[in-house]
Amino acid sequence: MMERRTNGETDGRRDGEADRRTGGQAERGRDRQTEEGTAPLRRDDANWAKPVAVLDVDEAAVPGSAINLNVEGRRVSGPIHGFGRMWRKRHSVRLTGVTVTPVEVVKTWKEHFGEFWPRGNRFYGSLKGLAPGEVAVLNMDMPGPATLSTGVLVLYADDESFALMTPQGHMLAGLITFSAYEEDGVTVAQAEILMRASDPFFEIGMVLFGHRAENRFWEQTLGNLAAYFGVRAKAETTVDCVDTRYQWRRVTNVWHNSAIRTGIYVAITPLRRVGRLLRRRTAAGPSVSRGA
Repeated sequence: MMERRTNGETDGRRDGEADRRTGGQAERGRDRQTEEGTAPLRRDDANWAKPVAVLDVDEAAVPGSAINLNVEGRRVSGPIHGFGRMWRKRHSVRLTGVTVTPVEVVKTWKEHFGEFWPRGNRFYGSLKGLAPGEVAVLNMDMPGPATLSTGVLVLYADDESFALMTPQGHMLAGLITFSAYEEDGVTVAQAEILMRASDPFFEIGMVLFGHRAENRFWEQTLGNLAAYFGVRAKAETTVDCVDTRYQWRRVTNVWHNSAIRTGIYVAITPLRRVGRLLRRRTAAGPSVSRGA
């Protein structure tokens, strides 16, 4: 993995190339607003999620065995809402030796998104594939026996890219763009992440082990995607620190920390079971013994 630390101005020189590879979402997003502050209808409006105050989970898409926490009623939380240093990460894999178009890669990626994740992680979204405005629940494998429950909003989706934004309490306050493009006659699949750790506890975790684990997660995901097309390839990662400052006004984000809330939920699960059992017995009334 190659890591470079740059300031925002230096990193900005690459924004044009990054925007081209991610389907131009940033430019289209700017075009949606006019000088008068209105948003005229555009051909790509159907590719964007409609503005919402809070997230709404489709309960039918989440099985009873999943932990469904920290998503319903939460606001989305992009990089500007996070606490920690801001990072831009690019993970990519070249699909050398096969004839597959970027459109075919993105279509497959959207339809089987969670299936490419490393074992132990679960993505509970629509069976029809990712669509703008969809809210998905995630159960993420954490160090030890722990599971973290959080989610994502599908912010944008078209034929060659799609983007996810995190909710309050997610370990990252970020935007993740998935895309495919051609380079030197080879199709390249890419995941690009702009993120900050959402609160001080998650920032400590990212420094100690989180960044390595997250990089490994997306490298394995891209490797699994390549394997689906019959390619054995190792994903490449580049990491840039684009803002070294901490946003101390975001310290209160810890109130929504999904790891803490999921841990409390799991810890008191036995108490909830006992409570349900007592309520059922109370509702059934006292038992009556029959005489001989």
